[in-house]
Amino acid sequence: MRLILIRHGQTTANVGLLLDTAVPGAGLTDLGRRQAAALPGALAGEHIDALYASTLTRTQHTAAPLAAARGLDVLVRDGLREVTAGDLEMLPGESGAGERYMRTVFAWMNGDTGVRMPGGESGDEVLARYDAVVAEAAASGAGTVAMVSHGAVIRFWSAVRAANLDAAFAAAHRLENTGTVLLEGGPGDGFKALSWAGTAPGPSGESGPTGHSVG
Repeated sequence: MRLILIRHGQTTANVGLLLDTAVPGAGLTDLGRRQAAALPGALAGEHIDALYASTLTRTQHTAAPLAAARGLDVLVRDGLREVTAGDLEMLPGESGAGERYMRTVFAWMNGDTGVRMPGGESGDEVLARYDAVVAEAAASGAGTVAMVSHGAVIRFWSAVRAANLDAAFAAAHRLENTGTVLLEGGPGDGFKALSWAGTAPGPSGESGPTGHSVG
């Protein structure tokens, strides 16, 4: 299976650097709507058989132009939602909450998946729900599947499930709005990342979390 993970378009919460992870979440900005409208062209070379989005409004609105262009239904699944911020929900990223949030996610990438986000999920719980949607897509027999999801959860899941990625690479490479991670493989045999927002992926050899763009 070819798997295209797409971060949603820009939202008002992104502009305000807010930890917005609860349903339904903020809507797209004007720029976010233009980013969504550009997706069909950006993915023109991909024959997409199925299109998924999370339960948050921003992913469904991002997926809508692609769905219309390809004649696809958007399959909404809760498992694709962002890593729940818990007690940090709607706090400004620059207040220190964003760094605390991402340090927890990076700890999960490094194998400490039992750690729990303050008032939120553990890494094991996030992996389980995301894995379930990927397994559903694989079982459908679709050759290429696009999933519109969220920045932190895409970075986490990809770093753990792609054999040629590691935590340092995911920490060092933010995924901008409507950025994509392209993978190939399946739940049984595992995945290999083919591209990360146009960058050739691979173990980076770097260490330490960077960036505060989430959700």
